Amino acid sequence: MGLDISLKDVIRAVETSFREHGEKQVQMPPKPGIFPRPHAFIHAMPAYLRRPDLAGMKWVSGYPQARKYGLPYIMGLLVLNDAETGKPYCIMECGLVTAMRTGAASAVAAKYLARRDSETVAIIGCGEQGRWQLTVLNEVLDIRRVKVYDVRMEAMKSYVEEMSRKTGLEITPTETARDAIVDADVIVTAVSEDAKPFVRPEWLREGVLCLPLELVIAYTDEAINSMDKIIVDDWNQTKLHLQTMGRTIPTPYAELGEIVAGRKPGRESDTEKIWDSNYGLATHDVIVGHLIYEEAVKEGVGTQLTLM
Repeated sequence: MGLDISLKDVIRAVETSFREHGEKQVQMPPKPGIFPRPHAFIHAMPAYLRRPDLAGMKWVSGYPQARKYGLPYIMGLLVLNDAETGKPYCIMECGLVTAMRTGAASAVAAKYLARRDSETVAIIGCGEQGRWQLTVLNEVLDIRRVKVYDVRMEAMKSYVEEMSRKTGLEITPTETARDAIVDADVIVTAVSEDAKPFVRPEWLREGVLCLPLELVIAYTDEAINSMDKIIVDDWNQTKLHLQTMGRTIPTPYAELGEIVAGRKPGRESDTEKIWDSNYGLATHDVIVGHLIYEEAVKEGVGTQLTLM
């Protein structure tokens, strides 16, 4: 990044965001979206955290079509506002913020929901988010083995070479998604909006933690219904987006913030199958964006703009 921000700093910020959400100290309307192309979205994500007194909004797109033009799947801007005056004080590209905070959300989930002896991780989807997920999970889990799958063979090969070197972990490519998932302790699915449900209940071992980044796209209804606990990051937002997808899930056991805040217990046995969908909280973007902004000011990084 060029700034002195550690992954632990980002994880702590996201954990704070979850706690504030669980204690109802945030304003965060469900993110509205527009859908200009099939399987593509552009979301507006405003948020306010009362106790850090931080406000801002992310305007972010997710376009499978963008890859044809040599562009990343996720693009957009994050705007931070002074909560006292409303004045915008920072505009930054949001791709890196999104990648970091999404990885950190999974790390927080693993801290509270994974079995303590979890050592095998499955990563389905070998793009940028698949890289961040493994990097950040490696901060909170004692990972011994990683299995990966992607429909794009070149992407999977590149992932194995790069991430083996970067993490020092044993990373094994698999021929099918099932091969990666079947005996994993923690499963991350990072697939695009145009994927079809493929994760089956019989693939999931006792005590598994499932971390879908794309809401319900990767999981069949049977797999979701087989879970002992279903957890989401924000139930109102999840319900809204399930409606647009034509899918339903059972009423969740909890929002993750309630568990982080100590209002509900997380994992209660080593045999529980837990499905935790962190579809994305705007509060994460604001708190991590502000962390980056503060460090940028300290280091003299960035460009001063006159907006008004």
